[in-house]
Amino acid sequence: MKPPNTSTHSRSALRIVVGSAALVAPALHSVTAAMEWYQHGFSMLQLWLNYFAFLPMAWLLLGIYTLHEPKSNSLGLIGALLYGAAFTYFAHTTLFAISERIATYDLLWSRLGFIYTVHGLLMVVGGLLFARSAWRAAWLPRMPIACFSAGLVVNFLLALVPAPDIFQTLGSGLRNIGLILIGYSLIFGGVGQRLTSHGRRTRETRRFVQR
Repeated sequence: MKPPNTSTHSRSALRIVVGSAALVAPALHSVTAAMEWYQHGFSMLQLWLNYFAFLPMAWLLLGIYTLHEPKSNSLGLIGALLYGAAFTYFAHTTLFAISERIATYDLLWSRLGFIYTVHGLLMVVGGLLFARSAWRAAWLPRMPIACFSAGLVVNFLLALVPAPDIFQTLGSGLRNIGLILIGYSLIFGGVGQRLTSHGRRTRETRRFVQR
């Protein structure tokens, strides 16, 4: 009798955990962003929901990167770590807003200012580095990657020009939709596979050539 493959079972369990987090956390974050826009500010319920959404987001890209075998180039890892560092800080700012009873994003930004902006830039740079690595290695569906990247670009551009908050919410929504679709592909489409130029899935070879 052939013994069970523990490694395969562990990777399957990890794929389900990471995929589920990619489905739930971005969706919850989008709900809290909509609540903030509708309420014209923060509320205790909205902030706590936002905090619980940010906790998985801090390690989400790193979890997705871990599932890929063989590993893609180091840009993906660097991007995942930068993105995770940004969301670790954003989770902290949510607790800060709760403890200080800060009512709006503008007030929060006025208290944190430069440091908040730096971590926003880390989020954009890290996310785009990860997306570029995944795109070139072709181990995730490209439509979710494109959607995720577009949301990051919209967030960055709207940070440079004055615009209504609803547009920033739309940028975050695009980014979250991309992550949700990636989560769906992890659970139902498998990982450790490479997409050919015609969109067919083929098994990764042992020898991975970095491009």
